[in-house]
Amino acid sequence: MNILHMKYAVEVARAGSLSKASEKLLIAQPNLSRAVKELESDLGITIFDRSTRGMLLTPEGEEFVRYASEILNRIDEVEKTYRRGAAADRKLRFSISVPRASYISEAFSAFASGIEEKQIELFYKETNSYRAINNILSSDYGLGIIRYAEKYDRYFKEMLEEKGLVYELVADFHHVLVMRKDSPLAEKAEIFLSDLRPHIEIAHGDPFVPSLPAAQVMKEETEEEIKKRIYVFERASQFELLAENKMAFMWASPVPQKLLTLYGLIQRVCPDNSKIYKDVLIYRKDHTLTELDKGFITELCRSRRKCFSGAQ
Repeated sequence: MNILHMKYAVEVARAGSLSKASEKLLIAQPNLSRAVKELESDLGITIFDRSTRGMLLTPEGEEFVRYASEILNRIDEVEKTYRRGAAADRKLRFSISVPRASYISEAFSAFASGIEEKQIELFYKETNSYRAINNILSSDYGLGIIRYAEKYDRYFKEMLEEKGLVYELVADFHHVLVMRKDSPLAEKAEIFLSDLRPHIEIAHGDPFVPSLPAAQVMKEETEEEIKKRIYVFERASQFELLAENKMAFMWASPVPQKLLTLYGLIQRVCPDNSKIYKDVLIYRKDHTLTELDKGFITELCRSRRKCFSGAQ
């Protein structure tokens, strides 16, 4: 088996297409395609389903890419170790994929500010649950936090166990409503779902649940009564939109008071909102939690307690 071909297959899996992978690898697309086919022939498996949607991993391909990524990372670590020389010069690394949640961001900021190591790289990626899981399976990220509605708990746990991932509950909660201080909603003693009809919802555009079509998940995650909605993928942009429009609101996990004050916002509970969400920490079974990992988890628990205690 050719190590270079293994690298090619992993890059195609990350890019989702031969054309994008060939641009990243700086090789001709036909040569890349031939290398992947030779690898499949050598292994006796089909790594990719080729379709108009791109190069999609088969179940066997998903397993192969996970192993291949681990092997390539180990090779890279060996090369870096002996090129650097002394162990004292090694650069530490922390990486995590998370939902777009302000209490998690606050925990990461506190964690990062307390690090004193001279050589370190920190990677913090806000994304949906699907990509957070894939980031860990590809060995790019050590930790992940995924968010899903409680009704899908079985779906996610079965999937995580099947993929060999450890999962630990971080928090379960009801979403709160976030809005400007001078929003018409803020004047109400209690806010019900019917009160939201004339307002604009700021929403996430990429929910994910295993085994369910994206359109169905999107429908379940949004109220039909709301006719005006803006889908935004960056958390900072969401808060900027809320700060600029007093008719806008957003469902969110409890937000740190410091951030609410910064943008001139408030958060309120909605008695009609009975849906429970879960934030779950995930990592590979073969991943040993580092001191950096443990330091972040400590800050995460501290931020959760502070933000959630007074929000609901």
